[in-house]
Amino acid sequence: MAKTSPTEFVKQVQTEARKIVWPSSRETIMTGVMVMIMTTLLGVFFLGVDSIFDFIVNSLLRLAQ
Repeated sequence: MAKTSPTEFVKQVQTEARKIVWPSSRETIMTGVMVMIMTTLLGVFFLGVDSIFDFIVNSLLRLAQ
């Protein structure tokens, strides 16, 4: 593998950085809203699953007494 000089490396980095396409503000907001919705739904789902398991474990413990 050929070694790259520091100046050539910086030029390559700048060339690659020009290729970056940043999302628009609308895309960023929509993505943020979708993340909040999905984390809320997952939180509610896992709360439900945890409540069911809590009920089952507590029922089994009451039977064992």
